[in-house]
Amino acid sequence: MTPDALRVLLDAVAAGTLAPGEAASQLSDPHETDLGFAVVDQHRAARQGLPEVVFGEGKRPEHIVAIAEALLARKQNVFITRLDDAKRAAVAAALPGARVNDVARTLAVECTPPVAVEDFRAVVVCAGTSDLPVFEECCETLHAAGIAHDRVTDVGVAGIHRLFARMDTFRDADAIVVVAGMEGALPSVIGGLVSCPVVAVPTSIGYGAGAGGYAALLGMLTSCASGITVCNIDNGFGAAIALHRIVRARRRP
Repeated sequence: MTPDALRVLLDAVAAGTLAPGEAASQLSDPHETDLGFAVVDQHRAARQGLPEVVFGEGKRPEHIVAIAEALLARKQNVFITRLDDAKRAAVAAALPGARVNDVARTLAVECTPPVAVEDFRAVVVCAGTSDLPVFEECCETLHAAGIAHDRVTDVGVAGIHRLFARMDTFRDADAIVVVAGMEGALPSVIGGLVSCPVVAVPTSIGYGAGAGGYAALLGMLTSCASGITVCNIDNGFGAAIALHRIVRARRRP
């Protein structure tokens, strides 16, 4: 049960439109669904504000579908990451109404639209077109979390004038995710120009000495712009969840 659903339930008890016994019955639903090959965390939305997200890599399509159906049976939205082409096709065929993003390699099924986060706007930036899969994964995750965001693409430091042309967008942001490969310089540049939280995501894009994203990772970790948060290589999902945690901390009474 999501925090919003819990508040509706408690308000109904307070208003006398729902018997306490019925409310207790709804609250006593099991917090997990044991499928044998997976134990689906049905309580994560109540704890963290988002249902369990399914990591598709390494899972069989039929297992992914079964996990998704277990979430949908409890009226939980489904969000699946890292689906290759074959798995996306198989899972989409089994889940009518799914929204698929081929670049992000994600699939989503929404029982209800994500609750929009008010008074918070993110910006997601990528250095180059080759970074788009990680960029799109971040954007899709932000959508699942209800976080509005602007998208800025292909503004890497090789043509830094493109970045400066978008400074008004950056100055108005409450948080910025910066996705970059090669030497990973873009988060340092942006981090030195803004005061809001900056979450950097190194990608595995680059030539030989880039070492599959390690050069970008180390560059971001040693950034001279203080206070940048750095995620793992290619982890656009993790960057979006970092913003989700910031949002939840800001909304605490």
